[in-house]
Amino acid sequence: MKTLQEFGEVVAATRRELRLKQKDVAVQAGITPELLLRFERGQVSEFGARKLLSVLAVLGMEVTFVKSGMSGSLDELRRERGSA
Repeated sequence: MKTLQEFGEVVAATRRELRLKQKDVAVQAGITPELLLRFERGQVSEFGARKLLSVLAVLGMEVTFVKSGMSGSLDELRRERGSA
């Protein structure tokens, strides 16, 4: 993930997979439901680290850092799989 919007999309997808409501996740993470909604839709220009980590904790997720160029994007992996 390279953008805040991509983080929001992954959070939204995971929340839906877990069948959790935005309101419930937001309350547990200590943020407003409106802020979570805007984050998931990519409508925020900033989303603090504490807020992000709180939301991820509620969803049972964590951030992993990987050195640039050490892993392919989903599109790259699809192209690679198609040419094999």
